[in-house]
Amino acid sequence: MTEKVAVDTWADVVGLTSTEDILIPQDPLDRVLGQEEAIELAKIAARQRRHLLLVGPPGTGKSMIARALSMNLPKPSHEVRVVKNPENPERPFLEILDAEEVEREEGLKAESVGILLTPQESPGNVAEHLGYKCKSCGRFSLPSDITCPHCSQSKMDGMNRSNPFQDILGGVLEVAMPQVTAGKEKVHTTRNRDGVDEVVIFERAGDKIRMLDQKAIDKRNELQRTSSEKVLVKLRRDPFVLATGASETELLGDVRHDPYGGHEKLGSPAYERIVAGSIHEAHEGVLFIDEISHLGDLQRYILTAMQEKTFPIVGRNPQSAGASVKVEDVPCDFILVAACNIQDLENILSPLRSRIVGSGYEVLVDIAMPDTPHNRAKYAQFVAQEVNLDGNIPHATIEAVEVIIAEGKLRAKADNQMNSLTLRLRELGGLIRAAGDIAVMEGAELITADHVRRALRRSRTVEDQIKERYGSYNKGLSKDVSAAQKERSQYYFQTEHVDDSMFS
Repeated sequence: MTEKVAVDTWADVVGLTSTEDILIPQDPLDRVLGQEEAIELAKIAARQRRHLLLVGPPGTGKSMIARALSMNLPKPSHEVRVVKNPENPERPFLEILDAEEVEREEGLKAESVGILLTPQESPGNVAEHLGYKCKSCGRFSLPSDITCPHCSQSKMDGMNRSNPFQDILGGVLEVAMPQVTAGKEKVHTTRNRDGVDEVVIFERAGDKIRMLDQKAIDKRNELQRTSSEKVLVKLRRDPFVLATGASETELLGDVRHDPYGGHEKLGSPAYERIVAGSIHEAHEGVLFIDEISHLGDLQRYILTAMQEKTFPIVGRNPQSAGASVKVEDVPCDFILVAACNIQDLENILSPLRSRIVGSGYEVLVDIAMPDTPHNRAKYAQFVAQEVNLDGNIPHATIEAVEVIIAEGKLRAKADNQMNSLTLRLRELGGLIRAAGDIAVMEGAELITADHVRRALRRSRTVEDQIKERYGSYNKGLSKDVSAAQKERSQYYFQTEHVDDSMFS
């Protein structure tokens, strides 16, 4: 296998066979093309926990910068849980565990599992009492088979019966009451180990039998305290949370409705119905909101969460059983990375922008970068990254990369950026994929320059296709109108322009 090469200038690229030979940087921020200022500030934001507002057109790498920033953060170190409050169920307690406590609990769970045995491996009397072994013929079957499938004798004989009419109803009961099973759910026994008597529990585990020794029993008892808890935010979680276009409940959390919410036996306990919002899931990580101005008034909640670093979870539907439930001070210490277009700046709340500037940075992202040997090498790296990211297209020849560079230069020129390479890379990534699809359909091992040129035609926008076919968008629109639409438009035109003198 050829050793991959880190490319810093175009001279490093020229001698390669294809983009497969290019080494992709380990740091995700080093995979972002151009945007030197944004990348530098993102690295500062990751280290110093600063907020960012990225302003610029779509497809220039704003979401990639946010994702890369999150991958430069330390792993989350806390898990957030809610705990049942016996005295006031509608005000559950909040519990925050550090990584050491969570890992200790996971160790307890692993040790409390016990040993899984087949019914044949377990003591015979235990298998009988649990309903796996027939007392009449000694053969094995599941406890759900209350009549032995081998000898047709009842497996309930000599055991505690779940139904006193089993002998009368026989096999009919299996259909009428499928919940009835042979034997007990659990059997307690004792054994002597090193001169000490200890309790051993055998219990059903599907088609197996679980054996719990004294150590496993002790671990399970130690875990009983967590039986009235629910994990809201896991310790091992993605530090990048996308909240673009989130609703109020998705953003801030909620308490699910339960029609029996107030009933102790029928309803679900309040703590089990609590759902964390994006702001809570982003605790210790990054909350990324593209087109943040579209959140409207919800921006003020983001501001509050940023200021307090905690935000309560409440039921948000006044008609719901969860409306009276509230959990105070749920942590949400996140780094906000917000993005918008230039024209949407005026729709971002001034206090929110002030908070970002007060503890972070605003960045106008670049739409192009100078056409230099270094940046051409970065284009080649970008092609390699897109191929790896897609996973379904082959790598490209260096000649194909040159055609992509030429197209990038043309697109930069269309933005009045002379002697530059475009950074509208989402559209350029689409061109690479279109060329890759052509190569795949032809069975080619690599994307060639010809594939890219043909893909340029295929990847044109619909507006460009209309202009080429009809000469202009308006002409295309007029040609596309059906005869029925034309008649209707003529009718309305005539009725809208009737001479009033006809009615005088």
